[in-house]
Amino acid sequence: HVQLVESGGGSVQEGQSLKLSCAISGYATSHYCIAWFRLSSGKEREEVAHIYARNGRSDVADSVEGRFAISQDKAKNTVFLQMNNLTPDDTAMYYCVADERDCRYSPNFWGQGTQVTVSS
Repeated sequence: HVQLVESGGGSVQEGQSLKLSCAISGYATSHYCIAWFRLSSGKEREEVAHIYARNGRSDVADSVEGRFAISQDKAKNTVFLQMNNLTPDDTAMYYCVADERDCRYSPNFWGQGTQVTVSS
C-alpha cells in the first residue's frame, strides 16, 4: 500500500513562492513515477510535473515551465514542487500522485491534496 502526504500549501500574493512536499511510504516506491496534479473549479485536471524516482528524469508542463521545478530527496523518500512567481491562475488543490508505471495519466495512488491560493 502506498501513502502520499502533501504539505506546504497556503495563501500567498502574486509573485511569491511556495514549496510543496510529498512524503511517500510504501513498498518499492523508489521505482515509482511521482507527479503533481492540480485541480481547480472550471478547469480540467492538469499534470504539472512528474519525476521517475529510479533515475530522477523529470519534466514540467508548458504552463509552468521556467517557474516550477520538481525534485526528490531519495534518502527521505520525499518529492518536492518548487513554485516561483506564482499567479492567480496557479490557484488550485495540488495532489501528489504515484504509479508503478506511468503517473502522468491515470495514477493509482493519490494524496489528500494541499490547497494553494494566490491573490493578485
